[in-house]
Amino acid sequence: MTRKQKITISPVKKLEYAKLMVEENYTYKQIQTMSGACSSAVARWKRQYKLELSGQTPEGISALTPDQQRIQSLEKQLKRAQRDNEILKKAAAFFIRDNQNLN
Repeated sequence: MTRKQKITISPVKKLEYAKLMVEENYTYKQIQTMSGACSSAVARWKRQYKLELSGQTPEGISALTPDQQRIQSLEKQLKRAQRDNEILKKAAAFFIRDNQNLN
C-alpha cells in the first residue's frame, strides 16, 4: 500500500472551498474531488470557516477569512509590543539601580 502524496493548498483556495460548501451547498465529496484533499481536511476547512464567520479567531492555525487574518496580525503586533515594553522596563530598572550605585 502506498501513501497518498501530500498536497499543499493555499489559504485562499481553502477559503474558496469552504465558501463553496457553506454558501453553495457543495458536498465534501465534490470538494475532495476538486481539491485533492482528504475528507478530514475538507471537514476542517468548513468547520473553521463557520467559526470564523461567527467571530471566533482560530488559535495555532492561520485564519481563512480576511477579517480573522487581520485580527491575528494585530494580536501578533500587540504581543510583540508588550514583550518589547517588558524588556524596556527591565532595562530601565537595571540602569536606575546601576546609577544609584555610582553616587
